[in-house]
Amino acid sequence: MKFLKSLFARAPQAGAVFEAPSTPRAFAAIGDIHGRADLLEKLLAQLDPGLVVCVGDYVDRGDQSAEVLRLLRARPDIICLKGNHEEMLLDFLARPETHGRRWLRNGGLQTMASFGVAGLTETSRDDHLLAARDRLAGAMGEDLVAWIADLPSSWLSGTVGVVHAGADPARPFESQPADILHWGHADFLATPRRDGIWIVHGHTIVDTPRMENGRIAIDTGAYATGRLTAAIFRDADVSFQTT
Repeated sequence: MKFLKSLFARAPQAGAVFEAPSTPRAFAAIGDIHGRADLLEKLLAQLDPGLVVCVGDYVDRGDQSAEVLRLLRARPDIICLKGNHEEMLLDFLARPETHGRRWLRNGGLQTMASFGVAGLTETSRDDHLLAARDRLAGAMGEDLVAWIADLPSSWLSGTVGVVHAGADPARPFESQPADILHWGHADFLATPRRDGIWIVHGHTIVDTPRMENGRIAIDTGAYATGRLTAAIFRDADVSFQTT
C-alpha cells in the first residue's frame, strides 16, 4: 500500500489561482480499473467507509472486466462514471461492423473473453462481428447493458469535479460535452481552468498520482502495473492511496 500526501506548493501556471480543493462531503475517487477486479476489491477494503466515485474505464485490457462490471453494478453506494472504453463497448453493441475493430484493438478482446465470447480477431469479417455482438449481449444481459448506458459522465462536489479523461478549460463544468469528458480535450493538460474547480481524472497513465494546476491525475495503469489509486478528499485535505 502506498500513501502520499498532496502538496499545494507548486506554482500554478500564469493567470490561474488555485486554492486547496474544497468539498462539503468526504469521498474517494478511484482511477481506471481496466478489468482488475482483484485490485478494486483490495482498494475498496482499504478505504474508510464513505462515498466512492469511480472515473470510468472498468473494462478492457485486464482479464476481469465482467467481474468488475458485476461488482460495481451490485454496489449502488458507489458512483460510477462513464469512460471512453465503456463508450467503445456500447458502440460495438450498437454497430459492431462499424465500431468493433477499433474496440478489439483497444482491449475489447479481453472483455469479450471475460464474458465467455471468443473466436474473434481485429480483422474478423462483419458477419463474425455481428454474431459475436449477439453472444456478448446475451452474456451481459439487458440490465447490465442498460446500467452501462445510463452511467453519468461527470460528478461535482464543491470545487472538485470528477470526470474520466478531462474537460475543456474554456467551458463551464456543467456544460462539458460527453465526448470531451470521455476522450479528453487538447487544451486540458496545457491550459489551467479559471473557475477554481479542480478536475480529478484518469485516462492518462501517470507513474504516481499528480496534483497540480487544477488537475488531479489518478490513473496509475492498473492493468499493466498492478497499481490502482484512489484520491481521498476530506474538507481541504487531499491524500492518495494505492494498492
